[in-house]
Amino acid sequence: MEKINIGKKVEQYRKSNDLSIRELANTADITPSMLSQIERGIANPSIQTLKVLAKVLNVPTFSFLLEEVNTEELVVRSKNRRRMVIDHLSYELVSPDISGKLATAIMTFPPDSASSEKPLEHKGEEVAFVLAGKIRIHLDGEEYVLEMEDSVKIPSHMKHRWINDYSTEATILFSVTPPSF
Repeated sequence: MEKINIGKKVEQYRKSNDLSIRELANTADITPSMLSQIERGIANPSIQTLKVLAKVLNVPTFSFLLEEVNTEELVVRSKNRRRMVIDHLSYELVSPDISGKLATAIMTFPPDSASSEKPLEHKGEEVAFVLAGKIRIHLDGEEYVLEMEDSVKIPSHMKHRWINDYSTEATILFSVTPPSF
């Protein structure tokens, strides 16, 4: 877990509001030197001071306490995707990980393969998009043929099964929330 830099956030909000240190300090009823120390990380503001700064800067108080996001960790290069093969199906994780509320992956079905022997269910809601090929899907006892660029939404706990009984590989992009691989 990264250390939360409250002072940096105060400074960012102050600058985005086009306020000088002196202007914000006067409006928030603190000394300019105290505000400068807060922004430089030398002093920690009290909760009361944070509330006042939040009100003056027109942001929620909790916004000062949110962890920074390293945007570099949000980018997944195609050559660096996490890959796994389960039986004959291959999965590539498109999202950086499965720690959040949503995960996206590419599932590849070779010819004459299926996702399982019988329809299965999971708690996650899923949306799938056919990138290449053609595939059959069983949804709650009904069967549909999906071709390239077709998509399907699979509600949480709905029994489903993918079947590729065609002569070409099928590639499916899918997102599931919450992740349940």
